[in-house]
Amino acid sequence: MKLTSLKFVSEKREKDFNKLNIYTVEELVRHFPRDYLDLTHVTPLKDAYHNDVILTACEVLNVEMNRYSKRPYVKALCQQSGYLFTAIWFNQPYVAQRLTTGQYLFYGRVQNKYGMGSQMVNPSFEKAEKSARLQGIIPVYPLAGSLTQGVVRASVRQALSLVDCPSNIPVALQKKYGLIPLKEAYLKVHEPQSPDDEKLGAERIALEEYFLLISAFKVIKGGRDDARMNRYSVTREELDGFISRFPFAFTDGQREAVDAIYENLHSPHKMNRLLQGDVGSGKTAVALAGIYMAVKSGYQAAMLAPTEVLARQNAALIEKYFPEYAVRTLTGSSSAAEKREIKSGLKDGSVDIVCGTHAVIQSDVVFNRLSFVVCDEQHRFGVAQRSSLSEKGDGCDVLVMSATPIPRTLSLIFYGDLDITTIKDKPRSRQPITTAIIPERKYGDMYRYVAQQAELGLQTYFVCPKIEGDEEGTIMSVTELFEELQSKMKGVRIALLHGKMRDREKNEIMEAFRAKKFDCLVSTTVIEVGVDVPDATTMIIWNAERFGLSQLHQLRGRVGRGDKKSYCFLLMGADTEEARTRLNVIRNSSDGFEIAEADLKIRGGGDFMGTRQSGRVLSEIKNLHFSADVIFTAKAISDEAFSGAFDYTVLSRVAAEKYESLKDVILN
Repeated sequence: MKLTSLKFVSEKREKDFNKLNIYTVEELVRHFPRDYLDLTHVTPLKDAYHNDVILTACEVLNVEMNRYSKRPYVKALCQQSGYLFTAIWFNQPYVAQRLTTGQYLFYGRVQNKYGMGSQMVNPSFEKAEKSARLQGIIPVYPLAGSLTQGVVRASVRQALSLVDCPSNIPVALQKKYGLIPLKEAYLKVHEPQSPDDEKLGAERIALEEYFLLISAFKVIKGGRDDARMNRYSVTREELDGFISRFPFAFTDGQREAVDAIYENLHSPHKMNRLLQGDVGSGKTAVALAGIYMAVKSGYQAAMLAPTEVLARQNAALIEKYFPEYAVRTLTGSSSAAEKREIKSGLKDGSVDIVCGTHAVIQSDVVFNRLSFVVCDEQHRFGVAQRSSLSEKGDGCDVLVMSATPIPRTLSLIFYGDLDITTIKDKPRSRQPITTAIIPERKYGDMYRYVAQQAELGLQTYFVCPKIEGDEEGTIMSVTELFEELQSKMKGVRIALLHGKMRDREKNEIMEAFRAKKFDCLVSTTVIEVGVDVPDATTMIIWNAERFGLSQLHQLRGRVGRGDKKSYCFLLMGADTEEARTRLNVIRNSSDGFEIAEADLKIRGGGDFMGTRQSGRVLSEIKNLHFSADVIFTAKAISDEAFSGAFDYTVLSRVAAEKYESLKDVILN
């Protein structure tokens, strides 16, 4: 149904809705509130603490606009029972046209600046005289163009009266699990009578979405395992002999992972397994044991990595432990002659193991007898990419690895097509990394410490969230920090690395840093993926509150790769209670799985999923607040629906359609 069929949507407003990726009335119903105004509780500004987000009533006395400062702003002078304060909006010139003198409701963050009184920053606002129809709990929606909250609320309200919201969960299972009708859930989210209403509606909608996604993965797997085509002849004794080549004893977790792969390779079904382990848990050694089982049985193996640096690092390691086999590295920067020689060797079988980047999955790369595929850093590859590699052999066994610990709840979604093996422990030789939150007054001491470390031959990472700073000057950029460090640490060799550089340039800088030609590397998160620099012992992360906890844990894992004591320093751009709560989790824990669970709990399942899936898969529910337990319930219902007790012909079709609608993101 077209948006213009709604009373409040003109062709101009339709274009504004299109900017929010809303094109139909059905999609408008799924435009969920980003927040709610509780009009039953209005807070006087003088009672608000610094950084509190409040709803308050006030009188606007004057509005002025400054277009010519470095950061254009609109400022309003307001009063509340004789108490004066200002409200300011940065880079929002349209506010000057919408805001006039009179009574208003403001909703936003309070900043109490010493000697300057109170200020509200970028608050949303509505005329107070309209509040007679705004009672109870009012939704606040994401906006675009000239859309206002009033227009969106009215449009959503009408859309709800026109749209049917059928559930794809069998009626018997809806009753068994006590699920409210889906239409009622939408009404509770858009027009809640209480906070409990909003939570109940959000969990019901999220459950429906997860149910369909988990069912879609069942459609991918076809409800059965593919029959094994490759027969492995390696014995336990031979495998133990290979493991003895390593200069360390495998941990219990590594042993269990190797056993799972061995059993899988000797079972009637081909392997499609995720090897999940925390930073430094020894996943690569386990993968090499799998590769050994393949090449010892007369097959070829391939190891795919997301970057050339990591591909060459893997190849060097494999050459060390497989001296009797031909190992090659194939990347986009390989010379034409190298590519011809490697491709010829793969085709005739003279190359046993290839390590590479996406260059390995090109159509002109043909294998003689490929049977075992490893995808390193799984989250950088989609189903289609790893499938295109495994399809270069007959019935290839696939092992994908991830150093991003994911709670069991979310692994049901992200890896629904894989069996999961988890390494929980770490090698005993690894020293714990000391993590600290550094206040601004200590930055000078921190710089001196880094310079001292450089004199000792030890290296430091500096990580910033962006390549260039924001207009408000609150985010440190790599370019700004690079210039600042050069002026403050004379004699220290500093390199700059970020995602806008060409791949060849990034590889050269990373290799130079590994070769100790630089003391410090200023970078964005491009260094997050498993690059191994043993002498890097300090990680400094600017604006740490802007990163997810699991991402911070990954970045911290870039140091402590050798036997030297290592440190991670977290610097905050916004010192809020929420930021400190999150960063204290990192400071107090080195367990990636524990951190991931805390991240999920703090951020919520909807936000976590929306972010993880590039803002597209399940991004519609990222504003909803619900418990991760919803995912377990969705899986239980999906398992029952496909158990044979129900006619799931229709469900399979719907799940397949869901899969098709998400395929471009799930696969790529």
